[in-house]
Amino acid sequence: MTGPFLLGVLIFIGIILLALFFHFFPVLLWLSAKVSGVNVSLVQLFVSRIRHVPPELIVQCLIEAHKAGLKSITRDELEAHYLAGGHVDRVVHALVSASKANIDLDFKMVTGIDLAGRDVLQAVQMSVNPKVIDTPPVTAVAKDGIQLIAKARVTVRANLQQLVGGAGEETILARVGEGIVSSIGSSETHKSVLENPDSISKLVLKKGLDAGTAFEILSIDIADIDVGKNIGAQLQIDQAQADKNIAQAKAEERRAMAIAAEQEMKAKAQEARAKVIEAEAEIPKAMSEALKSGNLGIMDYYRMKNIEADTNMREAIGKPAAKNNEK
Repeated sequence: MTGPFLLGVLIFIGIILLALFFHFFPVLLWLSAKVSGVNVSLVQLFVSRIRHVPPELIVQCLIEAHKAGLKSITRDELEAHYLAGGHVDRVVHALVSASKANIDLDFKMVTGIDLAGRDVLQAVQMSVNPKVIDTPPVTAVAKDGIQLIAKARVTVRANLQQLVGGAGEETILARVGEGIVSSIGSSETHKSVLENPDSISKLVLKKGLDAGTAFEILSIDIADIDVGKNIGAQLQIDQAQADKNIAQAKAEERRAMAIAAEQEMKAKAQEARAKVIEAEAEIPKAMSEALKSGNLGIMDYYRMKNIEADTNMREAIGKPAAKNNEK
């Protein structure tokens, strides 16, 4: 029993050691590289495994670059870019695509773009095949007060020289929207914009909106223009309503002041009437004192009463005539 068991243990240990050897010394991968014309040794592949760099990825990228004619790329450069957190496969794909499209692009620039967080392969593809960006609806008002809603399509190509530090698509859209608003706002009438929508794109293109961005604007095409509200008329209506409210407020203020003045006059009239009544109440007393003192005779008293009765009679006769005149 001891002999077969020991033999099995030795075979198991041998299998483990053999697996570890082929793991750290990928012979098949080394043969594949040699057949493809890539000069790499087993020791270098072993060192890559020790550095936690997948030798399969490095060898595959070296073979792709070698077959594409990019023989200047070395294993150390790929390993350094991998250890820096870059995407080695995207970098090599981008270099191969740029080489086939006759785009001047070196390894240092591509790795810098990749480490900056840009998708370098997509950027190269966009440089070869331009991208069309649809702007959101842009609202602007012409000088005649008519609102226009425009949509544009911006054809851009990636500017590989400005990918590091250059502004993105959001800046392009913002600048194009600003240019459309400025162009429509400078138009005398909305009809001229509807008749010549290409004037907007020409004016916007002249402003150099792609300066400092990661893209190059090839064309700006106005896809659709809709007529919105009459902003000028609406503003006039709002102004008239505001003027009306101000006039009503002033009229209400004058009415309140007139009512206050009327109430004040009524109060003064009542006060004067009260004084008259108070003075009339003093008349009998004064007459009595005048009779006692001899300043007023009895005939004077009767004469005054006759005059008062005559006055009351005339007032009674005049009232019906006044009523008839009013009718």
